[in-house]
Amino acid sequence: MNLIDITSGSDFFKADNDKPIIDRELQTLISKIINEVSEKGDSAVKDYSLLFDRTKLTQIKVKPSLIEAAYKKIPQKSRVIFEEAIENIRAFHGNQIQKSWSVDFKDKTRLGEKVTPLDRVGIYVPGGTAFYPSTLMMNCIPAQLAGVPSIMIASPPGDNGLPNEMVLAVSHLLGIDEVYSMGGAQAIAAMAYGTETIRSVCKITGPGNKYVTEAKRQVFGKVGIDSVAGPSEILILDDDPQTPIEYLVRDMISQAEHDPNARSVLITPDLKKAEAVKARLESLVPTLPRNEIIVKSLSGNGKILFVKSIEEGIEIANQIAPEHLEVILRDRTKLDLIRNAGAIFIGPWSPEPVGDYFAGPNHTIPTSGAAKYASPLSVRDFQKHSSIIEYSKTRLLEEGENIALFAELEELPAHAASVRARLNQD
Repeated sequence: MNLIDITSGSDFFKADNDKPIIDRELQTLISKIINEVSEKGDSAVKDYSLLFDRTKLTQIKVKPSLIEAAYKKIPQKSRVIFEEAIENIRAFHGNQIQKSWSVDFKDKTRLGEKVTPLDRVGIYVPGGTAFYPSTLMMNCIPAQLAGVPSIMIASPPGDNGLPNEMVLAVSHLLGIDEVYSMGGAQAIAAMAYGTETIRSVCKITGPGNKYVTEAKRQVFGKVGIDSVAGPSEILILDDDPQTPIEYLVRDMISQAEHDPNARSVLITPDLKKAEAVKARLESLVPTLPRNEIIVKSLSGNGKILFVKSIEEGIEIANQIAPEHLEVILRDRTKLDLIRNAGAIFIGPWSPEPVGDYFAGPNHTIPTSGAAKYASPLSVRDFQKHSSIIEYSKTRLLEEGENIALFAELEELPAHAASVRARLNQD
């Protein structure tokens, strides 16, 4: 079984020239769904739920009593784990809260920024047959810390017409009682445009499949979104001879089991280690649960890159700008060379699942190279900043003519006149 190849790092720059694939058929379908939901509201949401989820919805909004009932069914051990994870996530994100500020000048001019939470956000949580409690926590908690007064959750219905029971239970644990039984593009459209039952939001966050992702892309501008996310990624940089092969193998598989399109990459200057990882993957993967997904992921998107030096490996990592970057280095000063990564996991005791669930930093992280310019989801994504400009008469009289002349340089005489009206009032 040739599951994954070892290639030269120098070949990466020649081969890794992925061009965007535009799915016109998908775009057309999603546009149709969004238009119908914006025009027909609840009835369109129900129609598409029947079509895609094979569920006939009688009610889109989940009764608070059902949310509380689901919470009461959580085993005590699970509840304790969830509560500890929530505490860690809140503690980390609490450091991100930004406050309004201003500077007062001697002439009584005041300049600054007013920080305000968004009025209302919608959080999409994949659900139905599978659910990730961590996703709900990672999206809700930063919004709550930002001070968002209104948070709603949308999650696909299961056979009983309700979101996954764990969606409801964790919603209650987080103090959220506005949950809607809807998924896919129709849920994104309903959150963006509103329906008879659903009040529209200012911003939508949360992961989803290609239909959800395309819908978020199309409603952007009407509302804000967190990102247009691609498949999950892990890149491991390792030059430490002490690192157990099993750690590297298991960490690559931890991403590969997400999705056939997930990307797992190992970069090392140790050819024997590369060969050992390849051999272990090929013997282990067929024995694992979800092995069909893992095989597709590793054979289609997995890479083991052999490099001449760890510096070369770091530069490749900077070019890829991975979602998750694990670094196990003999010389920790080399960490300073890393520029582009969504989340950086340092050392052999920091496997990526630590960040997924428990450490506290957000696991909603830029993918597909977006870490070159974007950051993980944070409290800042749920706050907005308004500039504060309060000029004094003294300052305007001093600077006004230059402002007016600047406006005239741009051939905007009305701008200039607006300033001069004040300069000439005496």
